[in-house]
Amino acid sequence: MDTPDQYRPLTPETLGTRLASIDVVAKRVGSDPALWTVREVGDGNLNLVFIVEGPKGSVVVKQALPYVRLVGDSWPLPLYRAFFENHALVRQAERDPGSVPAVHHFDETQALIVMEFLSPHKILRRKLIDGDKVAGLGNFLGKFCARTAFRGSELSMKSADKKKDVGLFAGNVEIPAITEALVFTDPYYEAEMNHHTDTLGPVVAGLRSDAKLKAKVQRHLMKFASNTETMVHGDLHSGSIMSTDTESRVIDPEFVQYGPMGFDIGMLLANFFMAYFSQPAHRPKDDLDDYQEWLLTVVEEIVDTFEKEFTHLWQSERTGMLYPEALFEGQGQKSADACADLLLEIWTETLGFCGIEMHRRTLSLAHNADFEEIEDNGLKAALEARNLHMGTELILNAGKCGSLDELLTLARQVNKKDIL
Repeated sequence: MDTPDQYRPLTPETLGTRLASIDVVAKRVGSDPALWTVREVGDGNLNLVFIVEGPKGSVVVKQALPYVRLVGDSWPLPLYRAFFENHALVRQAERDPGSVPAVHHFDETQALIVMEFLSPHKILRRKLIDGDKVAGLGNFLGKFCARTAFRGSELSMKSADKKKDVGLFAGNVEIPAITEALVFTDPYYEAEMNHHTDTLGPVVAGLRSDAKLKAKVQRHLMKFASNTETMVHGDLHSGSIMSTDTESRVIDPEFVQYGPMGFDIGMLLANFFMAYFSQPAHRPKDDLDDYQEWLLTVVEEIVDTFEKEFTHLWQSERTGMLYPEALFEGQGQKSADACADLLLEIWTETLGFCGIEMHRRTLSLAHNADFEEIEDNGLKAALEARNLHMGTELILNAGKCGSLDELLTLARQVNKKDIL
């Protein structure tokens, strides 16, 4: 792996010297690093993250490491992922203004991004584990998914601009390769870095012996690897969202690539279902039903808002080469049925991607804290088994689940089952 000679990983002690001379940082924090407070707060799998506070204000500094932080330097990763994350944030800010933190400075050599400090925002996954509710969450996420999907595609973009963008992001090779392995492949055989709760053995064995299931997962991998419909965040989960009780932002798009329209929303819904199934370990019984139903309400709002916003953009911003007005409205014909058919196709793909993500977060390398923080292994396994069962149902029957009501009914039914 090619690491620039000038690259040096930051520490709280060295960050001030490195960044004090950058005008935009001095303007937002203060020009004297001796007056800065620097905290290393990164708890993710890949990067260093610092909060820098000074007399004038605060910023966040994110720096890529030349390896997977979760594993160590035995798993090298290219620093160029920061380049693609920067480009992704710029495009997301254009396609859905206010949905992502503002970028103040990017240093390609040092693989670092200086960006807006979100406060008092917390990682959404933490809020869901703690039982907090976020007003307007489903509406925000549904619009983000619809706007970035539509405006990042040739439904909206000029074909030449889209192809140029696909070419740019195609250079982000090693990062999507992680998804291709950890999400779509590793959960379904005894991959080296897999791990799961011991008593899930029979359920896991059943998944791995189901050739039909694995074939459907691999078909979704083909779509993910080969379909460049739109720019996708690539890792949209409850740990990639920061929220207050009334506002949210999307962060960490370093897994960005051009891919299927249903991928981001499928990954996102999976994380809400995992939050849903894990709740009996986090809530007292008198609060459990209310909070689980709130989580399903968020799922409902995401899907409903996505379809409404996508349809609105279809009607008002369909300026790309796909489904041009000349073929429909220009000939006195409506295009509403074409839009509905496309949304149905996206919906079917969404459910498949959702089920796959539910499997991988229980069986592959990087698990969700929703389940990992459960200390009672018996309870943990029982709840994870429900999650795996729901994922299987979605993968095998995505084309048969025709409505949102059916999806939510399935979740409620699985939530009452004893799978083990």
